[in-house]
Amino acid sequence: MSSWQPFLEDESLRPAPGLVAGLSADLRSPDPVVRDEQAYVLLHRWIPRLPPELRQSLGDEMAERFSDPEIQARTFAPLILARLVRLGDHDPAWLRAFDRWYREERDLRGHDAGLGWLHAVAHGADLLGAFGRSPHTDPAELLDLACARLLTPTDHVFDAMEDDRLGCAVALTLTRPELTEQQSLRWLEPIAADFRAASPGPVPAYASNTMRTLRVLYLLADRGVRPTPDAAGPVSLTHARAVREAVAETLAITGPYAG
Repeated sequence: MSSWQPFLEDESLRPAPGLVAGLSADLRSPDPVVRDEQAYVLLHRWIPRLPPELRQSLGDEMAERFSDPEIQARTFAPLILARLVRLGDHDPAWLRAFDRWYREERDLRGHDAGLGWLHAVAHGADLLGAFGRSPHTDPAELLDLACARLLTPTDHVFDAMEDDRLGCAVALTLTRPELTEQQSLRWLEPIAADFRAASPGPVPAYASNTMRTLRVLYLLADRGVRPTPDAAGPVSLTHARAVREAVAETLAITGPYAG
């Protein structure tokens, strides 16, 4: 656990391929100190300094992690890919692997007493938002992926601000200027249909998660969304007013008091 300490303390030390491989291996660790506080921190710091070929191979390795049997390995891969994608790196294979995993992941725990932060939905949302802002992707397809993630049945109710992170990712995707108004709204149609088909009784976990994510999206459609936490100011959604109205109408299906 102490082997990375000199690198954590001295930001001037430069990465080497062997060190990057070691960090990537430690990103699978079940020890949250090794994984979160050492491997992730150093990889996030070093990625901009890596040569293109090493960044590509690191991205390929993270894409393969989406099928890893260990949950912490699967859920930390999108954080590294998000860093790469925000810096302009892109490989269609990364997006395909992410799409398959994000639709199908069933372990949605935010935090585990032994493993630490897992956060499949939130970490995946960070990558969804990075892809959503990338000029190399189809934003309409990413909106459909967000819808699929929300409507996938689960017993887990978001309890660690996953709705905020996913709502932010959708809002970032909706800032893409090439989106038509129809494309900005169409992904909401399956959600509205699901709400209309609901039976009286307790609200299913996935439906509660979806409602709260849409409330976050409404707020961001009204105020704008910051591409990064330290951005100078928010960016408006391309069809903000139409999105706001469509989200409100969708929420009103389950709660007429919403408008």
